[in-house]
Amino acid sequence: MIHQRPSRLLKLLAEGQIAKTLKINLSDPRVIEIAGLSGLDGVWICNEHVPNDWIGLENMIRAARVHDMDSFVRVAKGSYSDYVKPFEADATGIIVPHVETEEEARQIVDWVRFYPQGKRALDGGNTDGQFCLMPMESYLEYSNREKVVILQIESPEGLENVEKIAAVPGFNGILFGPGDFSHRIGKTGQLDDPQVVAARKRVAAAALKNGKFAMAAGLIAPFAELIADGIRVFNAGSDVVALGAYMKQRLELFQEHIEALPSELKPATRSPYV
Repeated sequence: MIHQRPSRLLKLLAEGQIAKTLKINLSDPRVIEIAGLSGLDGVWICNEHVPNDWIGLENMIRAARVHDMDSFVRVAKGSYSDYVKPFEADATGIIVPHVETEEEARQIVDWVRFYPQGKRALDGGNTDGQFCLMPMESYLEYSNREKVVILQIESPEGLENVEKIAAVPGFNGILFGPGDFSHRIGKTGQLDDPQVVAARKRVAAAALKNGKFAMAAGLIAPFAELIADGIRVFNAGSDVVALGAYMKQRLELFQEHIEALPSELKPATRSPYV
């Protein structure tokens, strides 16, 4: 039986709801299974900064699908194959980093959308085409309808062209990258700086004006303010940050227990240099 899984994110947005994702840096598919069991709507699998191989990436995408989660692969910027292979592994969508011009946005759409929206090369013999078991017309229509393309604006150059980029047909949403943007203007990590805030608002406004959704990389401002900006897709955090925070919390708990012990039961103090 042929089953065409609809995008959970697109369904939630159509219903006026909020979609929540988690950024994944680790390469173990079990991390994605935990995200699915925890109730997230999707995972953002980073392939820009993380050395995932293609087989590992396919298994991570499969883990998301098992739990009816969307998977969005942030691609390594560059080649046609880097953009198309996640789709062929049945990722729900891709995130293309550092988009800076209208022409680049049009090139991306041409590469990843089938005719008549774009010029993507046809195969169908991979997971997304159910290994040639899905009728070809159905495969093309489904791919153009349910597969998601997100462009990331994270530089002054991209911000300057964001209205033109947002007006390009054929993609779904825009993600503002406050970290790189703040770095590029010499204010690294200052996400509440007026320039960064103004850029975030401008990106969201351009997206909404052109029928695209706006996505936030995290809870980078008061939640009500982000909602007022029109943002409806939120990245809740990342696996590595969550693990680091948990480990620190458990070590702090151990230290509290140690300090509460009677003096005769306290272990020797560790040297900070060991």
